[in-house]
Amino acid sequence: MSRILVVDDEAAIRKVVQDALESAGNEIETAANGAEAIALFESGTFDLVITDLNMPGLDGRALVRRVRAKSHVPVLILTVRNDEREKVELFDAGADDYVHKPFSTAELVARSKALLRRAGGRAWAGPVSSWGDIEIDRESRTVRRRNQPIHLTPTEYELLTALLARPGAVWTHRELMAEIWGTTTEVTSDTLRVHMGSLRRKLEPDSNRPRWIHTEPWVGYRFTPEE
Repeated sequence: MSRILVVDDEAAIRKVVQDALESAGNEIETAANGAEAIALFESGTFDLVITDLNMPGLDGRALVRRVRAKSHVPVLILTVRNDEREKVELFDAGADDYVHKPFSTAELVARSKALLRRAGGRAWAGPVSSWGDIEIDRESRTVRRRNQPIHLTPTEYELLTALLARPGAVWTHRELMAEIWGTTTEVTSDTLRVHMGSLRRKLEPDSNRPRWIHTEPWVGYRFTPEE
């Protein structure tokens, strides 16, 4: 059973989310605003935080930053907006995923399960990981398809291991540039795009219709090995 904190200033939405997640076998705590959420978060242990973006006082973005300063627990944002710049800000603040309002409870439960599963990291914790017909051995720094070696450049290999560290989560352009090159000022998103395109051509069955490495327009990339 996972323990989930649900934060929304609308009681009806809190109730809908709580009922859906409890039906899926989770234990739920609710908060009506960011301040209540922080008090609950600091007094207990949670496996997932689901929060509305627009709330009076401490809003969802500020709440994400407060949570992320203390914990790596996954955070799912509920938002009515579909603005690309805002998505970048949310992911930079530390959010792991988002769902647009109005949403179906089935989608919400599925996204929540995915975040909880990825947070466990069981399939990706060891030195060897595999998905589709691809296998990576971190100890030997080798990548194979159907037991045939795939040559990756050092940058491509670092990109792949970064994606593997957070399967299903979104990496923003800025995060990946900082992770791989240690800077966001001396490289550009075009440089990142070229390296990612090369990695896709080497790994994807069809690089024009990627199965695993997806682009989040204007935001970054998402690696979904389970698809």
